[in-house]
Amino acid sequence: MADAGVPKTANSGGAPAGRAANPPRPSPLWALALFRSELTVTLRRWRTLALLGVLALIPILIGIAVKIETSDGGGFGGGRGGEEAGPAFFPQITNNGIFLVFASLAATLPVFLPMVIGVIAGDAIAGEAGSGTLRYLLVAPAGRTRLLLAKFTTTMAFCLIATLVVAVSSLVTGALLFPLGDVTLISGITVSFEEALLRALGVAALVALSLVGIATVGLFISTLTNSGIAAMATTVGLVITVQILDTIPQLHAIHPYLFPHYWLSFADLLREPVYWDELVKNLGLQGLYVAVFGSAAWARFTAKDITA
Repeated sequence: MADAGVPKTANSGGAPAGRAANPPRPSPLWALALFRSELTVTLRRWRTLALLGVLALIPILIGIAVKIETSDGGGFGGGRGGEEAGPAFFPQITNNGIFLVFASLAATLPVFLPMVIGVIAGDAIAGEAGSGTLRYLLVAPAGRTRLLLAKFTTTMAFCLIATLVVAVSSLVTGALLFPLGDVTLISGITVSFEEALLRALGVAALVALSLVGIATVGLFISTLTNSGIAAMATTVGLVITVQILDTIPQLHAIHPYLFPHYWLSFADLLREPVYWDELVKNLGLQGLYVAVFGSAAWARFTAKDITA
């Protein structure tokens, strides 16, 4: 009876004073719903649709250019020069339309694909902060770690979506403009069209995985600022800078540590037998970037003072 008049604390609904009630833990299904919501919001933005439209248009323009140049029966440009420019897929397009898939991925991977990924990754956190919606997202029971994980998985999913847009557009354009059939691989072995399609799918998967390094770097940059434009510009600028560094012979010692160095190694999947050396190096390098910059993004975001 001595403590009958003591009010109970409002923060616990009857819990002892000084002890906060444990907040309910969100279920895994809620985390999946958060990822689905983030991916839907990303894909519905006009900017995202415009970027995907540009990626889909590039293979069409390449296919039309090859068709026009070879309409007189001649070859295409005398071949694309050298291994540094990527494997010579372009001269093979007229013989088999599936080579337009490989040529388009080789053409978009150095610049267009990473720039698109950089825009999406750079805007992931900074865009929310700049628009004032980040604070409201953190009110949800997900917490900062789960929200960052949802942003990360959304960006990774977009890497695959962007790559598939290029691949599918290339395959459709190649089928409409050029013949299809058995495919002669780089090593000179001829395989069926069905096996070539499986290898094309593998190439698309490898290209998507090649982009996860820059995607994670962009996500980290996005946690450093409240300006989405600044984060996107910094990420895209970094892509261009690193690409330039990777072409300077005097810096050959650091080339194996730059995220784009092994990007064109996907061509080794078109050999028989497959050359795995650079493919494994590429995947390992991308994994290293994910581990380092993913951890840095988590450390920054969980300690970030949310003011907007």
